[in-house]
Amino acid sequence: MKTRGKTFKYGDNIDTDVIIPARHLNSIDPAELASHCMEDIDKDFVSKVRKGDVIVGGSNFGCGSSREHAPIAIKASGVACVVASSFARIFYRNAINIGLPILECPEAVAAASSGDELEIDLSAGTIRNVTKGADFKAQPYPEFMRSIMDAGGLIEYTRSRLASKGAAAKTAR
Repeated sequence: MKTRGKTFKYGDNIDTDVIIPARHLNSIDPAELASHCMEDIDKDFVSKVRKGDVIVGGSNFGCGSSREHAPIAIKASGVACVVASSFARIFYRNAINIGLPILECPEAVAAASSGDELEIDLSAGTIRNVTKGADFKAQPYPEFMRSIMDAGGLIEYTRSRLASKGAAAKTAR
């Protein structure tokens, strides 16, 4: 999967309360969560983000609580990928579970500025800063994780696998 979009850059330790403030956690509607994404750190984010854009963060992105609301809000806002120096462990897993592509690449983070255009190839793990003409390499997803991401997250992946097993079982009869 390839994507290209504008960068929204944030610093280190962006926690889940900054990504989606706790006062909005009474909703599980992705569109409602997206309408409040990053509002406490960047009041213009929601009005400026476009489908395919990229969030770039420093180290420990997504620290704090274990809520899935944070990656859901990011994905529903149209962000195609989050690139960070490092991710909090639970955010990393939640992002995979809901199908939000994320890549760790400290060099790409250090070189990026807000507004830069990034081109990302998730299959290859490459990040090209089109604005600055610089290329970076992140660790691509292993095949099984790429399958989860391609399906749109763990639930959709599981549904697909169960459906295919059910179809195979019917064929075998």
